[in-house]
Amino acid sequence: MKTWNLDALYESFDSEAFQQDLATIEVEIKAMNEFAKTAFETPDDAKEKLITYIKQQESLQTYFRKAFAFCSLSISVDAGNTEARKYMNKLQELSSNTTYASTRFTKWLPTVTDLETIIANTEELSDAGYFLERTLTQAKHVLSDKEEAIIAKMRNTGSTAWSQLQGELTSTLKVDYDGKQITLSEVRNLSSDKDQDVRKNAYLAEQKAYPKIEQSVAYAMNGVKGEVNTLSQLRGYDSPLAQAVEQSRMEQATLDALIAAMKEYLPVFQTYLKRKGKLLGHDDKIPYYDLFAPLGKSSRTFTEDEAMDYIFKNFKTFSDDLEGLARRAWDEEWIDFTPRDGKRGGAFCSNLHPIKQSRILTNFTGSFSNVITLAHELGHAYHGDQIFKERPINSSYTMPVAETASTFCETIVKNAALEDAKKEEKIFILEQSIMGSTQVIVDIYSRFLFESKVFETRKETPLNADMLKTMMLDAQKAAYGDALDDEFMHPYAWLNKPHYYIGGLSFYNFPYAFGLLFAKGIYAAYKEQGSEFVDKINLLLQKTGQMSVEDVASLVGLDVSDKDFWKTSLEVIKIEIDLFLDLTK
Repeated sequence: MKTWNLDALYESFDSEAFQQDLATIEVEIKAMNEFAKTAFETPDDAKEKLITYIKQQESLQTYFRKAFAFCSLSISVDAGNTEARKYMNKLQELSSNTTYASTRFTKWLPTVTDLETIIANTEELSDAGYFLERTLTQAKHVLSDKEEAIIAKMRNTGSTAWSQLQGELTSTLKVDYDGKQITLSEVRNLSSDKDQDVRKNAYLAEQKAYPKIEQSVAYAMNGVKGEVNTLSQLRGYDSPLAQAVEQSRMEQATLDALIAAMKEYLPVFQTYLKRKGKLLGHDDKIPYYDLFAPLGKSSRTFTEDEAMDYIFKNFKTFSDDLEGLARRAWDEEWIDFTPRDGKRGGAFCSNLHPIKQSRILTNFTGSFSNVITLAHELGHAYHGDQIFKERPINSSYTMPVAETASTFCETIVKNAALEDAKKEEKIFILEQSIMGSTQVIVDIYSRFLFESKVFETRKETPLNADMLKTMMLDAQKAAYGDALDDEFMHPYAWLNKPHYYIGGLSFYNFPYAFGLLFAKGIYAAYKEQGSEFVDKINLLLQKTGQMSVEDVASLVGLDVSDKDFWKTSLEVIKIEIDLFLDLTK
């Protein structure tokens, strides 16, 4: 079993390095708060105050990100790690203590009348312009020092605690399947098994297990969304969605164009789903348990070594740097591959700016789709490698562009596999690609509708499990139309998605659609322009921490506020669907 190595962060929680960094964090928070207490009374000596505060922020970020990552990564593979939870709780409490200084700074910054001149004439601030511009925008939504401090502390026992509850319950839930108990991740992995009986029985077992925790997780959803509604209103946002759009550094017009294009193309995806249902023996509709069924024939399974070799070979067709990044991830043990008790489901990549490395979690079982997931997460690591070139305050990119490199890397591997495949394997690979796109367009649209409805309803009444199940079914019907079998839907699709339970990050759904279609557009430009486009892509990724998504797109000549751009990218997927329909006549 290949697991990741976290020694580059710390060897243990008891290590001198971890304990020393924890102490340093406390000292630096105290120093920053003492500075903020007097420095931000007047706009005098603004240049020196700006330089000092940003240096303090970056130093604290470096220590904090490193320690917090060690806690969160430890918990992600061992939900019962009490030591990791203890220190994560401590770090969350320390983080809330930084609110005073950041609030004081945010409210002070608009009083600096010559800010642009100071930035232009100060070397230490020359690349801090976007950070300061964003701070000015945030200043419109900042409450009083006391209110912000209270909110930060209360979140630790509010949305943060609810999120942890959802994570622990879904990580430790036991599912009765085939005479034994397995984890939720393991039973969900069976959704792509070759045997339809296995898929159906796994689906039924999964649905049967959820009632054990449905009310507890419903309370978590209720708590998180209630908190977000309250804070969004207090801060003067029109809605949680408006807040999410601003946090994404994008314009509402861009989101509107994206959603409108997605909705327009839903029938294209529904036609594909109906064909897939027929191929699997159903009458014009597909049950949820067959959404991830493999079609075509592919006897290929991969060990971890074989999967990585396949990725190395195909990443090299893009650039030596991309291949080199993947080899580093393998050689330096960045990846935790296989499912086990206590390990969270799904997959993610954590970019660790303080050590200029990433860590990747997957639940790898050897399928081709697992290889695609691995390529996806390595794409995130490649994005991180580009962003590591920037200073800490410019290293945080937003949700919509977060999926760009990952989806791009998926496309490299999928397209390479298609070129080498014979008809039956081509159907398999093509359908895997379309299946993924369907999740990112159709299912993401359902999640967007669901979350919008949850926020709207939560304003009027608390949410319970039955209400959430009904809302989810309504959203799935709106997105999947008559292509999804009414008798076999997924009323619990809200329970196992951790994205719904992040208090500071609502609507973590549309960014996936943005990333998929944005990457399709970039890939098309890359295929047209060739190797000379590689440097442009790298620059785009590098600058995602210090530009709006519209400005990032303009670096490669794309207008993401235009619905026609999204339709052009959706047409790329439609071509795949048309080919699939032709091959499966």
